[in-house]
Amino acid sequence: MTPPTNRPDRAAALHKARARATATADDPSWPLHLAEDLHGIRADWKTSAEVCADAAWAARSAGRSVLGLLSPEDVLATNRDPITTRTLAHLYLSALRFDFRCPTLQRLVEQLAETSRQPLDCYTRALYAFALLGQSRPEGLTVMDEVLTEAEEHPKTLHVLLHGLWLGQDLDEGAERLLALSSRPALATGTDPIVLFRVAGALRRLGRYDEGLSAIDRAIDCLPPGDISVHADLVRERSLLCAARDLHQHRSPTRASSGVPS
Repeated sequence: MTPPTNRPDRAAALHKARARATATADDPSWPLHLAEDLHGIRADWKTSAEVCADAAWAARSAGRSVLGLLSPEDVLATNRDPITTRTLAHLYLSALRFDFRCPTLQRLVEQLAETSRQPLDCYTRALYAFALLGQSRPEGLTVMDEVLTEAEEHPKTLHVLLHGLWLGQDLDEGAERLLALSSRPALATGTDPIVLFRVAGALRRLGRYDEGLSAIDRAIDCLPPGDISVHADLVRERSLLCAARDLHQHRSPTRASSGVPS
């Protein structure tokens, strides 16, 4: 029987996995190597989600999206061990999320659920909720609530749900739900620019423009020096807030002056 991996070895293996996932070298086989690394440390769904989400984002930012390295067939294959299967799913589905390909993500998770030999993990179901929420489909709210009962305060999972609420502009009380989710301990640090960005968008939808501007200014201030990955999105949201506020003020009727106290 193979002895369990001790903590120092696990930490070293996890560091290796992260380094492989975010390396800039153009190695088209890195997703499979990453799956081997995570299999070697017997990664649970939380660790897999953390590593794979960052890896998919780094690859996309470097112009070598996972979508060009893996295929739906790789994700749906049934001849691999559960950890490898989960790793490839987390990578590919995260890449679909970052490209906002909600219908494709939805269909792939539904196919995965049909072919999987075990129940889908919490993070994969969160990605499914994102796909539904992003299309403003009300059943996404039900899936989200189910995920929240299991996710606890896992930041990556909560970020996926927050992203879905932000994208689903026509959800019933979507903005209010987003603000409620953003107040959970894992997200309510006040220093996460992505959370503040999404909060600002929700406040704009609710007509709370000054609060939204305060949130987006904090988001911009919290970005690491020289970080341009999301700076343009933050500046765009600030412009939208200013425009919405100015339009609201222009349309608001001016109270006529009269001698009658209000």
